Amino acid sequence: MNPHNILILPGWQNSGPDHWQSLWEVAHGYLRVEQHDWMQPLRGDWSARLEDVLLQCDEPAVLVAHSLGCHLVTAWAACSRNTHLVRAALLVAPGDPEREELRRVLHSWLPIATQKLPFKNILVASRNDPYCSLDRANQFATAWGSDFIDLGRQGHINAESGLGSWLYGHQILDQLQQEQMVGAPILG
Repeated sequence: MNPHNILILPGWQNSGPDHWQSLWEVAHGYLRVEQHDWMQPLRGDWSARLEDVLLQCDEPAVLVAHSLGCHLVTAWAACSRNTHLVRAALLVAPGDPEREELRRVLHSWLPIATQKLPFKNILVASRNDPYCSLDRANQFATAWGSDFIDLGRQGHINAESGLGSWLYGHQILDQLQQEQMVGAPILG
């Protein structure tokens, strides 16, 4: 798979240089979907940008989402006619836009999309994420049809969690890609 067809979807405020998403981007050549406004994210704008990038990929993409990026995947999938452009998604530490402290900034993300995703996906959550409880993350996984991984106590699974390039996360991504290649037609 072309590394530019693995799309990095950061959350609100983007992912800094020490975030595992940024480290994967540099180490593996993955493509970050740049948003026009990282500080005041609007669901419609972010979804349109993801659609634009997916339409330029030369094969179905694998999405690697963190925090609000997880909600971007579900919001986009709920309204796009091009969900066939995504092979699979790794959803990590979905924030909860319904939390009182996030509602003011993330108001355009409500209501949260809760339909089953039409492609294979894995949701990874932490027991002590300050932006989403483990129970709430499990509810998202159930609604979205995700395989669920409890990562233990890793905070928001970001740079502050001290994961570095998060080797285990990349192994999950590799496994997700391998599962999607089994039985896939060989394109020639």
